[in-house]
Amino acid sequence: MYIIPAIDVLDKKVVRLREGSYEDVTTYDISLEDQIKKYHANGTEMVHIIDLNGAKGDFSNQEYLFDIVRRTDMKVQYGGGVRSIEKVKELIDAGVFRVIVGTQAITNPSFLEELSKLNEGRVKYANRIVIAIDVLDEVIKYSGWLESSPIKLIEYIDKCLALGFFRFLCTDISKDGKMGGAGIELYKKLLTHSPIIKLIGSGGISSMKDLENLNELGGLESCVVGKAIYENKISIEEIKDWNLKTLIKF
Repeated sequence: MYIIPAIDVLDKKVVRLREGSYEDVTTYDISLEDQIKKYHANGTEMVHIIDLNGAKGDFSNQEYLFDIVRRTDMKVQYGGGVRSIEKVKELIDAGVFRVIVGTQAITNPSFLEELSKLNEGRVKYANRIVIAIDVLDEVIKYSGWLESSPIKLIEYIDKCLALGFFRFLCTDISKDGKMGGAGIELYKKLLTHSPIIKLIGSGGISSMKDLENLNELGGLESCVVGKAIYENKISIEEIKDWNLKTLIKF
């Protein structure tokens, strides 16, 4: 299980939300550029960047973010406001390592079907697409966690698999930003139902012990860690050491 440091951006500032609430924001005194450089200097190969403005339909951050993404040597897993097939292609063609799709995949029934057709050409996009599933009490949330979907969680997983998408970023909203432990029971349910999925865990990770507990599940490809780093609960050096051991095992 590989650890991916997270950077959430709101109004061009590095922040964290509590349970997805835009009314409960912690702002950190470091720029996006400096935070990426800090991770890179400590041997991290991948970073998880979310445009929180874009997630709720405000694209004022995008040019700023795209410019930074183009200039970094880090592998970027990027999400927030990816609403069209054209945007997915633009990001991947520009060098974004993985593109996260969430709201559009849930609200537009044809979006994933159209996106799946990209797998028929020379470049296979399925390995570069991450399906975001943000869950609160087994209800899928979208639009920056402001809306609820009638689609059942397991049914949605099955639909995505049938279309050729296998990598999922699952955030347990009830855990996110609280640093009270990860959503192990939720991940266990998903992995029991579909052991073949590439699952990325997110939300609630507050210590190396939480990472060890997630690792013991045996099925997570990676996990995203954000607030615990900024609050000095997990050090970048600990992440570096963990990831080096993970790569050695592979």
